[in-house]
Amino acid sequence: MLMKKTDIYGCDIEDFVDSVVESITYQACGANDVIAGLLSDAQEQIAGGDGLGARQTLNRAKALIFRVNDGQLVGYRGIRK
Repeated sequence: MLMKKTDIYGCDIEDFVDSVVESITYQACGANDVIAGLLSDAQEQIAGGDGLGARQTLNRAKALIFRVNDGQLVGYRGIRK
């Protein structure tokens, strides 16, 4: 059975990526912090018994990771101390 992208990600993934790029977190810190937040969200969903939500959140995190790896998104912004 072929799943729709909204079933895989829980949203339109292109709209989601656009919202990430516009977010304060991405603009100030980069995609890595957004991804870390999504992973934390997935942990909470798992703890709360929301397996489907956790799977979709993890798929959104992976989509961002792939875009960082492809150079479409910046993983880190800022100055390391």
